[in-house]
Amino acid sequence: MGPMRAALRFAAELETTGITSQTASLQVDLYGSLALTGHGHGTDRAILLGLSGHTPESVDPAEIEAKLAAIRAAGQLVLPGRHTIAFQEAKHLIFHRDQMYPDAAVASHPNGMRFSAFDQNGTLLLDRVFFSVGGGFIVSEQERVAPQTDQTREVPYPFHSAQELLETAAAHNLTIAQLMLANECALIEGAQQEVRDRILKIWQVMQGCTERGMTAEGVLPGGLKVRRRARKLAERLRAGDSKDPLLQLDWITVYAMAVNEENAAGGRVVTAPTNGAAGVIPAVAHYYLEFVDGADESGILRYFLTAAAIGILYKENASISGAEVGCQGEVGVACSMAAAGLVAALNGDNARIEHAAEIGMEHHLGMTCDPIGGLVQVPCIERNAVGAIKAINASRMAMNESEGHKVSLDQVIKTMYQTGLDMQARYKETSLAGLALNVIEC
Repeated sequence: MGPMRAALRFAAELETTGITSQTASLQVDLYGSLALTGHGHGTDRAILLGLSGHTPESVDPAEIEAKLAAIRAAGQLVLPGRHTIAFQEAKHLIFHRDQMYPDAAVASHPNGMRFSAFDQNGTLLLDRVFFSVGGGFIVSEQERVAPQTDQTREVPYPFHSAQELLETAAAHNLTIAQLMLANECALIEGAQQEVRDRILKIWQVMQGCTERGMTAEGVLPGGLKVRRRARKLAERLRAGDSKDPLLQLDWITVYAMAVNEENAAGGRVVTAPTNGAAGVIPAVAHYYLEFVDGADESGILRYFLTAAAIGILYKENASISGAEVGCQGEVGVACSMAAAGLVAALNGDNARIEHAAEIGMEHHLGMTCDPIGGLVQVPCIERNAVGAIKAINASRMAMNESEGHKVSLDQVIKTMYQTGLDMQARYKETSLAGLALNVIEC
């Protein structure tokens, strides 16, 4: 999603500045993790779609293959503004697998990409560098050096740490979900119903993704020949012993795997907080609705609002990028968010929400990002299932605790980030170590 949005942003700037008609060729340079795992993560596909004017939200997954095939067969891209240029991937999309994006002004970043436009004489018309920072978010080189804060819309209840979140909510006698609802209303300048409708739209997309993953069969693309398992597992569960005391765990596994199989196949998912960790939050939401007595839409709204608050804390104070901090920043953060959200859905208090989020991350600390073959398949799909079950366990532990806890969420977020910085680069979404090195691709 990050590379697609970066490509679209570059193409849009060509159009708004009047440069598109002068453009005869483009070159895209990918560095670091984006280059090492780019093919496995579909980065090449995303860039072609983004340069063609497509967004992750609007492009029809069923039409992607045909669109890509047409571009590759013609050796041409149609930029926004209906301007056609020649584009050969081998020549114009370069994977610098042995190089981070270097810049004297800022430290190197594992997910750097450069877009360059040239006229028919080879003269550079426009050059932009972007960084993919996780969850589909991107920043330009200029924004990374000097973050644009002057246009940030004020919210009624700002917070920058879990401690501040708890104190602010207590001072105004609010739950975390209520605090987040007020902030979201301010951010979009809309009424509460509009925010609720947008949240339920996210949940609808998650449900559709889960359903597609539970009905699709076959082998996932990419060369590992990983078969889809969610559909057959769901069929076995429906036909099996309904009195099995661990049946709920199996269904949680199905939900999480269904979503991440869709992600691995290039389907539409919701970054929660990232594509690679997209199965945890919907799986726990399904668990709440289907297995918790009294579950309702209000609980789902509390779940997502609270999970979002926890996600903000990780985004601001650490990272949600596997390329920066390993899988602890993806599945670990998703588990922490889901655990907190579930406590909120169950009407747990703010202290227990913070505790659940802390437990969810504490037991993912140090998790590396080591996808085999650069594909978000092994071990990523199963990690989402295990992460979802951990989230439910964390929420139950927090709900049953009445005497506080020793480690705070702020402390565990700081620890996660420090651990990620200490982690060797080959363990952070490069496919150069861990399972990616020690399991033979077949």
